[in-house]
Amino acid sequence: MCRDKVRHTPRRVEKAYAIWRAFQDRVLGRAAALLLVGCTLLALLEIFRRYILGYSFEWQADAVTFFILSGVFLYFGISQRHDDHLNVAVLPEVLAAIGPRARRAAEVIKVIAQVITCAFLIAVVWWGIPEVRESVHYESRTESLAFPMWPFLAVLLAGFAFMAVTLFFQIYRGIQKLRGVSVLEEPPEAKEAALH
Repeated sequence: MCRDKVRHTPRRVEKAYAIWRAFQDRVLGRAAALLLVGCTLLALLEIFRRYILGYSFEWQADAVTFFILSGVFLYFGISQRHDDHLNVAVLPEVLAAIGPRARRAAEVIKVIAQVITCAFLIAVVWWGIPEVRESVHYESRTESLAFPMWPFLAVLLAGFAFMAVTLFFQIYRGIQKLRGVSVLEEPPEAKEAALH
C-alpha cells in the first residue's frame, strides 16, 4: 500500500502542476495582458486629451498607474515559473561550472533559496491581509480620490500568493531532481512560447 501511494503521488502533483500552468496561461496571463493593453490605450488617450485637446481627468493617471501595477502583480507567478524574474544566481552558476559535486551543491542552494523565498511570500500575504482589511475599513483611496486602494492591495497579495504556489512546485521539482527523479517539466511549446 505504501509503495502504491508513493508511485501515484508524482502523478497527482504532475496533474496539479498542469492545472496550475493552465490557470496561469489562460487566466492570469490573459488578465495581465488585458490590463496592460487597456492601460496603454488609456495612457495614449490621456496624452491626446492633455496635449491636443488641452484638458485631462485626474483619475486617468491613477488608473494607468495602479492598473499597470495590477497587471504586473498578476504576472509575478508566471515570470517565476519561466525564471524570467530578477534573481542573483552568481554562486550557483559559479558552482555549476566547477564540477559535478559543486553542481549538486548549487542545486541544494537553489532549493534552500526557494524555500526561504516561499516562506517570505507566505508571511507577506499573511500579514498583508490585515492591511487590505484596514484599507477597506478606513476607505483609503488613491491620490486622485477616484479609486479605493484595497483592490490594488488585494491584487498585490494575490500576485505574491500565486508566486508562492509556483515556488511550491519549483521546490518540489528541485527536491525530486536532487533525488534523481525528473518531474514537473515545462512542455517544449511553453518554453518556445516564453522565448518569443
